[in-house]
Amino acid sequence: MTVGVMTILKLHHLVEDKVHARSTGPYSLVTQQPLGGKAQFGGQRFGEMEVWALEAYGAAHTLQEMLTVKSDDVQGRVNTYEAIVKGEPIEEPSIPASFRVLVKELQSLGLAVEAINENGEVVKFGKDEEKTHPPKHDTGLLSLGENQTRKK
Repeated sequence: MTVGVMTILKLHHLVEDKVHARSTGPYSLVTQQPLGGKAQFGGQRFGEMEVWALEAYGAAHTLQEMLTVKSDDVQGRVNTYEAIVKGEPIEEPSIPASFRVLVKELQSLGLAVEAINENGEVVKFGKDEEKTHPPKHDTGLLSLGENQTRKK
């Protein structure tokens, strides 16, 4: 049993106004990540909880693709496109641009940042990496990527 007048309102949200897809489009100049939002012809945000969900399912290759080639790995994006066009196997992704931005921010704080790959080689970040050298004397600051023991 109901009491009162029942009214039905039509929502003016239509699917054709909401749908948005992107194959290629604009990227941020700083992080090289796709812009966000339909108005800027951006991509869909792949947030922290989505990353956790793919980790929980064990979808490591899909997660790597989402966080590198489909995001801010500029060289990997170009190499992947060329490999698809030529029908060749896709190469391993390189370092994302957002990680390079983080390294540059740490270097601007005066930290000597190094990354070492599986082969034991030092990975260089950016064009001007050969111009920057870690200090030759002990500054008391710890350098990332080096195994240093604390003096007692």
